[in-house]
Amino acid sequence: MVRFSGALLAGLGQTLVSLVRGVGTQAMVLAAAIGATLRGECDGDELKSALLRLGLGSIPVVVSTAVFVGGLMVVQSAPLLARFGAESYLGWGAGFGILREVGPVLTGLMISGRVGSNNTAELGTLTVTEQVDGLRALAIDPAGYLLAPRVWAIILTTLVGTAISMIVALLGAAAAGLFLLHVHPLTFYNGLTSGMLTWLDVLHGLAKAFAFGVVIATSSTAYGLGATGGPPGVGRAVGSSVVATAVLIFAMDALVSMTARVQ
Repeated sequence: MVRFSGALLAGLGQTLVSLVRGVGTQAMVLAAAIGATLRGECDGDELKSALLRLGLGSIPVVVSTAVFVGGLMVVQSAPLLARFGAESYLGWGAGFGILREVGPVLTGLMISGRVGSNNTAELGTLTVTEQVDGLRALAIDPAGYLLAPRVWAIILTTLVGTAISMIVALLGAAAAGLFLLHVHPLTFYNGLTSGMLTWLDVLHGLAKAFAFGVVIATSSTAYGLGATGGPPGVGRAVGSSVVATAVLIFAMDALVSMTARVQ
């Protein structure tokens, strides 16, 4: 029993040290991206390529997910609303959950799984094949050519993807409300704009999206640049990046929610 407790504490200690080290590395990645951008070294062509490759490719995934998210919000709340005859509040209930919580979190997780893992794999491959060192040998700063374009592209992708997912999820919720509860879309809209929801709720969701974008961008970049051990090392880096990013997304979700509640 004592040996088991000691092993458990040792494992928790190693996890905590790894988490702190990872956050520090992510802060260094973000600082390098900001520094390269302020110096005017962010490669514009790479930024456009990353936005097209990562941003446009993520829209179908985000849209398809958001439709089911909106419908699921209605499916879960339909029995309760029907029992109390509160169908007119469907727009407020679905909107509150989608705008402030479900929309940003699920979009962040989807983008992390698609964009973040792709970014880690690409940078990990460049690292283990010594192509990043080759850029330095050619006097090309990796911060301006690799880091900054990818960091800003992922942050913008997360912000825009979250905004699109919010709109699509609300449309999905309105459609599900019409078919499941026979709530007219105008009634849904009136509940959504009744005054209980404001633009602050939208800004709250977008603030979470920005925080998630920073986490996804810096975590995937840090793990990619830290990959070692050839192709198996790239695989390990991708797995570690996805897990760490998911944990940090929920941590940032709680932090932003508590900060907004205090204010």
